Amino acid sequence: MYRLELTDISKQYPAVKANDGVNLRVKPGEIHAVLGENGAGKSTLMKIIYGAVKADAGEIRWNGEKVQVASPAQARTLGISMVYQHFSLFDTLTAAENVWLGLDKSMTIGNVIDRIIAVSSQYGLEVDPLRPVHTLSVGERQRVEIVRALLTKPQLLILDEPTSVLTPQAVEKLFITLRQLADGGCSILYISHKLDEIRALCHHCTVLRGGQVTGEVD
Repeated sequence: MYRLELTDISKQYPAVKANDGVNLRVKPGEIHAVLGENGAGKSTLMKIIYGAVKADAGEIRWNGEKVQVASPAQARTLGISMVYQHFSLFDTLTAAENVWLGLDKSMTIGNVIDRIIAVSSQYGLEVDPLRPVHTLSVGERQRVEIVRALLTKPQLLILDEPTSVLTPQAVEKLFITLRQLADGGCSILYISHKLDEIRALCHHCTVLRGGQVTGEVD
């Protein structure tokens, strides 16, 4: 059974058809690349999966069940998390406070700090929960975003151009984490147009061009 199955997903904006009958299937524990040039429709498709954009047509199946993903909050409840290309962190708050803002408020900030320490050590993501975000490097900010996503215990993690701002050393560290997540059964949708990275990391690749799927390769 597939973790995620998209059938004939379409999205029309006034000037452009961003997605035109897109089909995509992702297995449990699979690192699946979505490849295409700028404007191919990759980000729109990810936002539809994450509930940030509503599709005009098509069907989403999640673990075999047909679902309507109406919002990012609902996506997180299902087990879908996304790390955007442009980070959404408040500079004046600490890493822990930023993570806490995106979580269920039944947890105290103390609980969140404990969870951050546990998750960051489990996946080799060095994050100091008490550091203000404005003192963090770009790679450290991304780790905060990923830890925030992991605290929701996702079954699917979406990463939109995750290496565009990272040093080669930070990319290596990220790949180790992603492989570890996939080994634990988490599916990963990896958006990129860097072929060398996709060859090194991903199990399967769907190619988008002009809003349509033009090919699939392993």
